[in-house]
Amino acid sequence: MAFLQISGLSLAYGERELLKDINLNLSEKSRIAISGANGCGKSTFLKILSHKIEADSGSLSMQKDATTGYLPQSGLVHQGETLYREAEKAYEDLKTQLVLADEIGEKLKDPNMDPGERDSLLESLHLIHERAETSGYYNREGSIDRILTGLGFDKKDFTKEAAAFSGGWQMRIALAKLLLQSPDFLFLDEPTNYLDLEARNWLRDFLSSYHGGVVLVSHDRYFLDSTINEVGELFLGRLKIYKGTYTKYQKQREQELESLMASYEQQQEEIAKHEDFIRRFRATASKASLVQSRIKLLEKMEKIEIPDNLRKMSLSFPDPPHSGKIVQEITDLSKTYDGQRYVISNFSFVLEKGEKLVVTGVNGAGKSTLMRILAGKDGKFEGDVKNGAHVSIGYFAQEQDKELDPELSVIEELEKSASTSDIPRLRTMAGAFLFSGDDIYKKVSFLSGGEKNRLALLKMLLQPFNLLIMDEPTNHLDIHSKDILLDALKHYKGTLIFVSHDRYFIEQLAEKVLELSDEGAALFQGDYSYYLWKKEQAPGSEESPLKESNSSTSSPNETKPMSQRSREEDKKIKAQLRRLQREEESLVEELSRLSEEQQALEEKLSLPEIYSDGIASAKISAELEEIKEKEIDLSYRWEEITEEIESYGDIS
Repeated sequence: MAFLQISGLSLAYGERELLKDINLNLSEKSRIAISGANGCGKSTFLKILSHKIEADSGSLSMQKDATTGYLPQSGLVHQGETLYREAEKAYEDLKTQLVLADEIGEKLKDPNMDPGERDSLLESLHLIHERAETSGYYNREGSIDRILTGLGFDKKDFTKEAAAFSGGWQMRIALAKLLLQSPDFLFLDEPTNYLDLEARNWLRDFLSSYHGGVVLVSHDRYFLDSTINEVGELFLGRLKIYKGTYTKYQKQREQELESLMASYEQQQEEIAKHEDFIRRFRATASKASLVQSRIKLLEKMEKIEIPDNLRKMSLSFPDPPHSGKIVQEITDLSKTYDGQRYVISNFSFVLEKGEKLVVTGVNGAGKSTLMRILAGKDGKFEGDVKNGAHVSIGYFAQEQDKELDPELSVIEELEKSASTSDIPRLRTMAGAFLFSGDDIYKKVSFLSGGEKNRLALLKMLLQPFNLLIMDEPTNHLDIHSKDILLDALKHYKGTLIFVSHDRYFIEQLAEKVLELSDEGAALFQGDYSYYLWKKEQAPGSEESPLKESNSSTSSPNETKPMSQRSREEDKKIKAQLRRLQREEESLVEELSRLSEEQQALEEKLSLPEIYSDGIASAKISAELEEIKEKEIDLSYRWEEITEEIESYGDIS
């Protein structure tokens, strides 16, 4: 069993101690996420574990012949070979080892060899062949195919020059090569940064059955919860291990933080009193010794610090201006590239006020294209996109950094979009999106791509839009910043349509799902869990495609008479009608149940022992209000379904 042991590891940059006396034992069963605030040393720690840099002190010991593999956040470029040949380079060390194995085999033919040397050579030979077996070397063609396609490459990409792929795809190539090498320990720094949802799910499944240990840094909570069983938090240079999922760690840390905050506030009060005493009596000779003792006390006091990544912070969007019920109406939308390949074909859809809609689909399905069209940034399409009354659009694109002024500082760029009332809280907001200290005075031109995206996203939080169109807003955000954005969007009162590869973010936010695929577009009238459930059902149970003006106000058989519909189209229409009828029955039952609950609560509220008790009556009144609100919402939906069922007419 492979092992890696760290004892007393420390590293400092100048006067700053980044890592202090860290101890950690890793085995092939290890699945650890490294957590901590931005700049706490997570990436540095992974580099030490993978022997890329050395610590100032401490020891790192590993089982003989154990191997490590390291994936950095960015910066890797591959060129000079096709994609397939580049991936095949993962086996070059093994090829060399197998040549050595052949040489060892020749030596072992010597009948006069010393027994001790023979045993040593046999052990080396066994290790080489064992490594070849575990790495899949003898089935490398299948492994290369499986891993490249799993990470999102199409088979027709295999013959392309590796240099032709963009930065994000370059990192996928690097990850593929690392997985093909199959080291005993994988150290992955933000492996999900450049992966879409499908590739993340594939990597999650791959790591769950991986033969070696895995230590990673990631800002994808769902990915972490599905992959790891321990969290190592770096705080003030120390590493503390928490058993369980990332979500369990966060809950436990929040409980610890409550106690820590109480101690912190108490200490701050004590410090303030001492400082006040020093300030008042510094010039008083009779108090000189007391002042000095207070100064020494403050110098010796061990200050309590709160981890930035666990501080509770909330931001909110300004109240959106009023808009009509119909926010956008899309009719017969089609988009082609080079006048040949349809990315979007004959797509019709109505977006209503207050909806929170996620657009999903595999790479190349047209998600970003659709977002640009809806935002009015791409006018080269067929069909019609009509905005509703008084709609004001806020658009966040993956290349949103181009909208920033490179000559302004971070704080100046924010002030351009901020109202007078927002000015005092700009520093706090910037800190929430990882611009701390003097970072706010950096010129935009000196920011990295990720920093520019965060700044552009923060600017959106300052402006009153009633329709937000957001393409990958969580890119380059840590979990803390994602939570702040998620909370702001949950409470946002306008309409939202977004694309994201962060499953937790989608699950927490999306109320409807629009799927783009080669078969067209389909709207799922439920959250992401409902969407996944529907996708798992038998063929033919999926939602109706959004084609040929199939909106909530038009009949699916208005476009074509029954005699002109194909058998497949007829089956889909009937399946959709059956779904609506089942939903109608369910709504009627739920409305009936709520009515009974309401009646029971009203009878309870009329009892003397209840209405004379202020607390009890207030509780029941609140329950009644909640039931009435549910009834209103369900009644609206029931009316919509009834109209839609009636619009089908007789389709028998």
